[in-house]
Amino acid sequence: MTKNKKLQSNLLLLLTAFIWGTAFVAQSDAMDSMSTFTFNFARATVAGLALLAVIYFMARARKKRNEAAPEAAPGGKKALIVGGVVCGAVLAVASALQQMGIEYDINVGKAGFLTALYIIIVPLAGIFLKKRAHFTIWISVLLAVFGMYLLCIKQGLTIETRDLLVIGCAFCYSLHILVIDHFSPKVDCVKMSCIQFFVCGALSLAAALFTDKPVAPAVFAAAWVPILYSGVMSSAVGYTLQMLAQRHTSPALASLLMSLESVFAALAGWLLLGQGFTPRELAGCVVMFAAIVLAQAPDLVASRKDKRLSRDVTE
Repeated sequence: MTKNKKLQSNLLLLLTAFIWGTAFVAQSDAMDSMSTFTFNFARATVAGLALLAVIYFMARARKKRNEAAPEAAPGGKKALIVGGVVCGAVLAVASALQQMGIEYDINVGKAGFLTALYIIIVPLAGIFLKKRAHFTIWISVLLAVFGMYLLCIKQGLTIETRDLLVIGCAFCYSLHILVIDHFSPKVDCVKMSCIQFFVCGALSLAAALFTDKPVAPAVFAAAWVPILYSGVMSSAVGYTLQMLAQRHTSPALASLLMSLESVFAALAGWLLLGQGFTPRELAGCVVMFAAIVLAQAPDLVASRKDKRLSRDVTE
């Protein structure tokens, strides 16, 4: 792996974090004209159509170059469909919880930081999969709990419903990551991502039909900018950039760079929506981000040791 490729990959991951972080503003803006489930249906459908177009044009380009089709994934169509459906169902719940938190007027920066808890929850979930956790993970958990206290707990030790919704979203995104980790080696990831968005869109539409009033086409037209940004950029482009970039960088470094979405969410809320933080909330953000960074430390150290060992062997 060349240094230039690694640098390019890291820059792509930073761009991914920027897209995901600023998407919180688009999600907040969309709540002025439509409800949670209607918006999630629109953005997931747009994302699925965008990836469907990518799959089509990639196949067409291979045909023009007379390239053979890629080898079939080891899991076959069954694993592709099951993985896409399961991922889509989990994503639908995660997106709904996050969007409801934003609909209840949570600060988008706070939503970004609370959502980023998945980076700590994922290694903790590994304990139940019989994977030992490094001691720094436990320190990260304690820091994250303290950061959440500063961010969310008001006078009288109360926590608002909107905060609980976004924290629940972080747990769902953790499950989403674990499901992808299970299915991704067996299937075409782009196709599985495409299926998951259509499943997420279908489930969101079903929920919207039961909970929302009929939405006129003019409403979708009024929110076309946040729908397109969240659907095309945040979902379709963001996931594609992540997959492309992770080919040339370590998973630990990739997770650390993508966790910066929380910083970009806070900055975007401040610059575009005029949402600030109290000193207490700002301190909570700093503590939580420190926990996120610390949670990646064991993997970063291990990857450096592996590089040193490989250099010693080649020398």
